[in-house]
Amino acid sequence: MNLNDKLAKNYYQPENTAHIVVAGNAQQSALKILLNACPAGLYRMNETGEITFDPNGCLECGTCRIVCHDEAFSLWRYPAAGCGVTFRFG
Repeated sequence: MNLNDKLAKNYYQPENTAHIVVAGNAQQSALKILLNACPAGLYRMNETGEITFDPNGCLECGTCRIVCHDEAFSLWRYPAAGCGVTFRFG
């Protein structure tokens, strides 16, 4: 079973507001590291070379917070109770 198959088994209940917000002044060099570091692949580079982030599907592992030392985020917290990821490995 590959990674995408495993991630597809998880259930994700989104919040009304994002629990992780990338800072507007975050350095692109720091965010580029997250392209490969995020185990869920939520950081992506668009056609213009800008790095985007979608918090839906977050595994709540904290990898981005550890790699960037909180400097790249204006908000980083765990989702509210009842929201976020539920792991289902089958």
